Amino acid sequence: MPLNRRTFLEGSVAAGAGAAALVAGTAPAAQAHGRPPKRYSFTVMGTTDLHGHVFNWDYFTDREFDDKAHNDVGLAKISTLVEQVRKEKGRRNTLLIDAGDTIQGTQLSYYYAKIDPITARRGPVHPMAQAMNAIGYDAAALGNHEFNYGIPVLRKFEEQCDFPLLGANALDAKTLRPAFRPYSMHRLRTPCGRDVRVAVLGLTNPGIALWDKANVQGRMVFPGLEEQAAKWVPKLRSMGADVVIVSAHSGSSGTSSYGDQLPYVENAAALVAEQVPGIDAILVGHAHTEIAEYRVTNKETGKDVVLSEPLKWGQRLTLFGFDLVWEKGRWVVEKVGARVLNSNTVAEDARITRLLTDEHRKVVAYVNQVIGTSTVAMSTAEAAWKDEPIIDLINHVQAETVRAALAGGEHAALPVLSQASCFSRTAGIPAGQVTIKDAAGLYPFENTLEARVLTGAQLKDYLEYSAKYYVRTPAGAPVEPAKLSNAEGTPDYNYDALYGLTYEIDIARAVGSRIVNLSFEGRPVDPAARFVLAVNNYRASGGGAFPHIAGAPQVWANSDEIRNTIIQWVRAKGTVDPGQFASVGWKLTRDGVPVF
Repeated sequence: MPLNRRTFLEGSVAAGAGAAALVAGTAPAAQAHGRPPKRYSFTVMGTTDLHGHVFNWDYFTDREFDDKAHNDVGLAKISTLVEQVRKEKGRRNTLLIDAGDTIQGTQLSYYYAKIDPITARRGPVHPMAQAMNAIGYDAAALGNHEFNYGIPVLRKFEEQCDFPLLGANALDAKTLRPAFRPYSMHRLRTPCGRDVRVAVLGLTNPGIALWDKANVQGRMVFPGLEEQAAKWVPKLRSMGADVVIVSAHSGSSGTSSYGDQLPYVENAAALVAEQVPGIDAILVGHAHTEIAEYRVTNKETGKDVVLSEPLKWGQRLTLFGFDLVWEKGRWVVEKVGARVLNSNTVAEDARITRLLTDEHRKVVAYVNQVIGTSTVAMSTAEAAWKDEPIIDLINHVQAETVRAALAGGEHAALPVLSQASCFSRTAGIPAGQVTIKDAAGLYPFENTLEARVLTGAQLKDYLEYSAKYYVRTPAGAPVEPAKLSNAEGTPDYNYDALYGLTYEIDIARAVGSRIVNLSFEGRPVDPAARFVLAVNNYRASGGGAFPHIAGAPQVWANSDEIRNTIIQWVRAKGTVDPGQFASVGWKLTRDGVPVF
């Protein structure tokens, strides 16, 4: 539903000013006579990075979700925890908020964006909106993945939610006014007769400008979190907010995965806490890590700001506990703490599962559609340290797609290479029938495909950067595959294997000098030679901070998800035969001796 921003903002200011004047002029007589001050406690519950999970179900394996830690996922589990907290604390003494990345990540969310889209005339209500409305969310920040399906899908989802989607730093590109609600204000009625006003400020990730450039360029801009928090927090206090909570789709580490591509920090939550006075707590999202409680001292006030990040997909629920005291005619935050609850300790809320049974069944039927056959079984189990046929499949489809798109054009004569990452170490293609869920499991993200031109020298730099993924291991030292990768915290999705070249990665060498025997068609790669690289839009936009790629000339781009491209390729071929596309293009070595 379009927001009348002027009415919302000015109306809030007027109402807040009136409330502040009322509070300021009515100090209770009890305090004046030395009686104990009035106190009030309340709880704010928080989730983040739900990524389309309603049920404790994995649509890529078509069975109940499970991992090594036996975590559970989904809003149905969260709902049970929320109701327990409300029963314990009293519903009027609680709020429930989210920190973004809600409508992308599972085949359930994909189905209602692309297969049976919510934007269609008389289209369905998004399952995440249905579930979150039923649970009773009070507010949610925008995540970067909210923009993956385009602005119309996001706006329709916003319209279907009974709670506001917040993004103070998501601005209209022309007017530089908020494109979404910047904040929400909530009034908690206390037994003391003095309401507590709680402001929730929503901040999203500035990386959206890069990662979803095709969807937002010219329409929205995303300035830094610290800058916008510094603008809005004083306003919220002037409106009479007794408590200010930030819901930030931004990790706490102060780092960025896109290097210096933007002047803003991707994971800025701790910087916001440190630099912007007047914030009591921050619900952190985006980084997919679990932080029960993290305290950051504000430089100006010297007061602690409490941060908490519940684990992704509804695996955890954050509880912020606020203790307030009435002092000098206003509520003052005396104490804040945070902890997380594990959703694997409770059963799914039958009210939520019943609500979405039909939607769940439709998606299960969809992902089990057979699209072809495979001559052998393929797995990603060892793809983090070996060139496996299943990653070659992704690369082959990408390279073939780009080659066909460039045919007959000015770049048709250039060799086409491809990059791919191992997104999941549990994905696989079975021998025999191949279904949509099998193919989709190789590519869980909504990335699209581009073609960029790089030189041989630039490709060498690219591979050297990628090779930092491996832990330096001297020749002759024992090798434990499980401890060989993810050096310096590099995630699997930020390690790229290149297809179409042959090379060795000498893990006994220092970072920056590991790529050996880099060749194309049996000859050393000419540093000046030009190649076309089939690359996903995340990487092409600077995600992962790989060198050269973000500034490389773009010669083609596609709007369809790579996942769909793979599915359609399998449908068209009918049979997946690794003998037709797989080869050992790269391997790990130490002083020239293969590790495996």
